[in-house]
Order: sequence, then structure tokens, then C-alpha cells
Amino acid sequence: MNNVDILIVGAGISGATLAERYASIGKKVVIIEKRDHIAGNCYDFYEENGILTSKYGAHLFHTNDKEVWEYVNQFGEWYPWEHRVVARVDDKTVPIPVNITTVNTLFGTDIKTEEEMTSWLNSSRIHFDKPANGEEAVLNRVGTVLYEKMFKHYTKKQWDKYPAELHASVLERIPVRNNYDDRYFSDEYQALPKEGYTMIFEKMLDHPNITVLLNTDYFDVKEQFEGYEKLFYTGPVDRFFEFKTNLEKLEYRSINFVTEHLDQEYFQENSVVNYPGNEVDFTRIVEYKHFGNQKSAKTTIVKEYTVDHGEPYYPVPNEKNQLIYDKYKAEADKLTDVYFVGRLANYKYFNMDQAFKNALDLFSSLETPNRKDHEAKTTV
Repeated sequence: MNNVDILIVGAGISGATLAERYASIGKKVVIIEKRDHIAGNCYDFYEENGILTSKYGAHLFHTNDKEVWEYVNQFGEWYPWEHRVVARVDDKTVPIPVNITTVNTLFGTDIKTEEEMTSWLNSSRIHFDKPANGEEAVLNRVGTVLYEKMFKHYTKKQWDKYPAELHASVLERIPVRNNYDDRYFSDEYQALPKEGYTMIFEKMLDHPNITVLLNTDYFDVKEQFEGYEKLFYTGPVDRFFEFKTNLEKLEYRSINFVTEHLDQEYFQENSVVNYPGNEVDFTRIVEYKHFGNQKSAKTTIVKEYTVDHGEPYYPVPNEKNQLIYDKYKAEADKLTDVYFVGRLANYKYFNMDQAFKNALDLFSSLETPNRKDHEAKTTV
């Protein structure tokens, strides 16, 4: 296959966005995808009870970036959806993120105002100017008791590491509120695609300049491709350089999804229920029927267990892995016209909108006319 301008490894957000953008300027694009479907971890489908279900965990789109919002709206209709999560703690059900209701329910307090909640948090927290790890990050925000009840064991189940073993940034991502707002996100744009994410990706890739090869491992076929202008790689960065035996493997976390089809209308009161304690091994139960208020006489739930082996989903952000990744990054920087894009290739957690934005910005930086001239002028 010599008639290829752009070769892309992976048909998830990063790969599909780059494919769509390059096809739009007349480039011939080939996407190589080892799975039997497009859409990456966003892939969804209708299961046996007629419920639109995500194969790889719930994906909630949210962003404050108007450019990203306008971009995704080109490929389908979206309906507003403000995601809410609850957790089972001490035989009680409380909202996540921590808010006034969470504290009143767990501690029997009677906080009513933002000022009272701020005062409670300040009296509970253990101050750190610059938290050195995830444990300090949580203690700095909510103190010891909430750390033990809601963060310590959940983090261990999620990452197989306690918060003290992870970068502060991992736990700093979790919001804490001083009001009654029980939305998981506070972004301006929060929505789900009416026809599902897979349909969005189908429309993105529906272009005569795009060819998608499913059930194909890039490393099995890469010798068949030559003469292309650019290669965009979205897989695990250490897999790309596995021939370099002097480099250590990076850590990733995978998820074991255990599906149960139930002969009842609903199983739980909310789409996502977290289990932050160590009384169960799974991190959460997702009941997809709640998304979009779908109707069915039966329901399906998915329990999520994070594991060390299997399909890589999350990089494990700590000092050891960062030092290993830096060595891979140095190797990547030596390559010409090969670009590493996305969560696994950059060994960095991206939200969905960040993945879209990252790919759009990369395309723009590479293909904007006179970019180098513009940069030269702006840096003088």
C-alpha cells in the first residue's frame, strides 16, 4: 500500500480526529486498528435488552472548550446530560464530589451555607503548601476522616497503589465543593450523543479518503507501508519501542468488566454507584439504562474491577513511571514525521475533550500555512 499520505495507528478519539482532519484537506489516510471496531474505548452498542451500553466503561462528554464542542457537533446530535455519581459509604449513600450533603449525611452535621462548609473543610484539612503525593493532596483538601472513608481504599482498588504512592495530580483532579452542587462536572458543555459514540465515529470516518483496517496489528503489517508523509501512533509508547531492550516497561491499569443481565426494571437508583470501601473488590457499578433515560423491562449492570493485566486503559502516574516515560519520550523525539498522540502514547491521562483538543491542535500546528514563519515572527 504505497498510495498513503497519512498512516494512523488506532481508531479512537485521537486517531479518528486526525484522520478526519487530514482527509478534509485531500490527504489519503489509512487507519490501522487491532480491535474489530472503531471508536476506541468510546465504542458502544445495543445489548440484548436493547440498552445502549459502552463496552469499556461509561464515557461522559464535558468541556469548556467551545472549539471542541463545535467540532464534535458536526458529527451528530447531542442531548444535555449532567452526570451525577453517588457512593455507598458506611451504609449510607452520598454524592460525589464531596459537597454539603455528603458531609451532613456522613457526620450528622447541619451545614447550610457555603461559608459554613468552607469553615468545616478548613478545620478538617491538613495543610500542605505543595502536596508531594496523592495522600497529601487529599488531606490538604478534606482531612483525615474523609480521606479514609472515600479516597484511600478506592484509590488502592483503582491503581493498586495507595494515594501516597501516586502523583498529587491524580487526586487533585477530584473536585470538592462547598455548596450543594452534586454534578460530577461543572463544565459549560455537558452532553451525550443521541445515537451513541460509535455513530459519531462512523460519521467522522465516512470519507472517501479514509480507509480503516480492523483486526490488524500495526506491528504485523508495518513493513507493507512505505512512502507515507506522516505516521501518527496512539498505542502504548513502550510497545512502539519494545525492540529497545534497555528500556523498562511502563505500568498500565486495565479493567475487568463483569456484566450481569437482570430480569428487573432497575438495579440501582443512579447510573453510577461507587464503592470506595474495601468491603467489595470492584470500584463501581454502572447501570447504562439510566443514561438517556432508556426504557426496557429488564436491565443490565456492569461491575468494574481494575487489574494489572489486560488491555491498557490508564497510565500509572508516579515518579518511577515518569522517569521511564522520559526515556521513551527522548527516543520519540529523535524520529522524523512520527507523532505520538493520546493517553497511551503520551503516558498521560486525558479527558475526552482533551483528547479531541490535543489532536486538533497537533493537526493545526503541523498543517497551518506559514506556521513556521509566524512562529519565527512571534518569538523574536
